[in-house]
Amino acid sequence: MKLEGKVTERRLKQVNPEILTSILLVSATILALIMSNTGLREEYHYVFNDIKIFGEFNLHLLINDFLMAIFFLVVGCEIKYEILHGHLSSVKKAAFPVIAACGGVALPAIIFLMSNYNTRFSNGIGIPISTDIAFAVGVFMVLKNKLDPSLKVFLLSLAVVDDLISILVIGIAYSSDINLVGIIGAIGVMCILIYMNKILKVKKAMPYMVVGIALWFFVYISKIHSTISGVLLAMCLPANSDNSDKSVLENVNDNLSPLCNYLILPLFAFSNTGINLSANVNYSELKTLIKGIMGGLIIGKPLGIMLFSYIGVKLHLIEKPKDTTWSSLLQVAILAGIGFTMSIFVTEIAFSGNQDIIDASKICILVSGVLSSTLTCTTIFLKPYLNRRYIISHLPFGLGK
Repeated sequence: MKLEGKVTERRLKQVNPEILTSILLVSATILALIMSNTGLREEYHYVFNDIKIFGEFNLHLLINDFLMAIFFLVVGCEIKYEILHGHLSSVKKAAFPVIAACGGVALPAIIFLMSNYNTRFSNGIGIPISTDIAFAVGVFMVLKNKLDPSLKVFLLSLAVVDDLISILVIGIAYSSDINLVGIIGAIGVMCILIYMNKILKVKKAMPYMVVGIALWFFVYISKIHSTISGVLLAMCLPANSDNSDKSVLENVNDNLSPLCNYLILPLFAFSNTGINLSANVNYSELKTLIKGIMGGLIIGKPLGIMLFSYIGVKLHLIEKPKDTTWSSLLQVAILAGIGFTMSIFVTEIAFSGNQDIIDASKICILVSGVLSSTLTCTTIFLKPYLNRRYIISHLPFGLGK
């Protein structure tokens, strides 16, 4: 119980910065849109696409392929920590958010596939399955006085499981022309990391980070998306400490989270949301793509979460949190339709080289996030009027008396 209380306290302390992260992400997105649709457009694209850092690596690739690997390292640390010590550490605690997250992935994928099967957009199936932790939890914290506070942990756990599934999709669906030398090299480096952990008992984070750079290199040349190296590195980090100090896993997560929240994610948003809104895009040709992304995020996400949760409870496979109503759960489920970071990231991978499709997809993702937030606020406003007692008391002709 003491450990669980420590885990809960640790997680809740990390929630408050999400509001600032959300503000930075919104600000970066607005700034990118302004620059891309004014006279600063050429300067914006020149900085991110034309300046070479080394070789063919420009700033845009450096952010998406290297800095985002650090973000995935933090996500991997969160996932591992929750599985070992947190709200995913037992079947009883994990069952409800895991089942809900599976529904929140399956239904958006089905909706997207139904709209885009046998089209040139089918590769984007991974776009609507993601939930942005920073944005979703940030909106939750802004509305925390109107939402069920017990569902904060549920949203965090659901988002962690959602990220895990998204990472698996990225690793499997968006990797091609696998380079065997890179695979063998990555396996070799992972063996070194495990040896450092289990045999040498290295308890300092820096040696793991240095070897982790080699892991990133081999994963990069393997043609598996290089950001997966962050998750692989997290798997190899020591999660237990020999004394009262934090483990290497906790230290890495605590030290890198501010870097991700306040620099990497806003920088990612700034470099990836520079959409030219005046571009001559034929949206009639993209209607199935638009329907798949927006339908998956706005409708598929909450519907899948609610449907799988309801069926799981009725079959006694999972137990709904005590004193939590289905209407309160729906409000949080709608927030899961905010895809943003992961969705934009998958868009860049899925439609690499086709800027019109990428821009249209990003617009859909941004609009879906705004609508999901608005719908949550709407349900909060309407909740008192949807109460059964209220409806009965307001029936016409005195029928409610």
